[in-house]
Amino acid sequence: MTTLSQQVHQIAEQLPPEATWDEVRYQVELRASIERGLADVKAGRVVPVEELLAEFGMLE
Repeated sequence: MTTLSQQVHQIAEQLPPEATWDEVRYQVELRASIERGLADVKAGRVVPVEELLAEFGMLE
């Protein structure tokens, strides 16, 4: 398992040399969002697609 510091370094290494602070922030927030989503899936905090579609009246 990688540490947070290592993950930040990985993100920084993948950025182009002309990256802005906004791009850095976006990449870090994106990674954090994905990590939260994966944790939700692992903990069973998910809604089946069919249930979500039915809630919005989009089920065919």
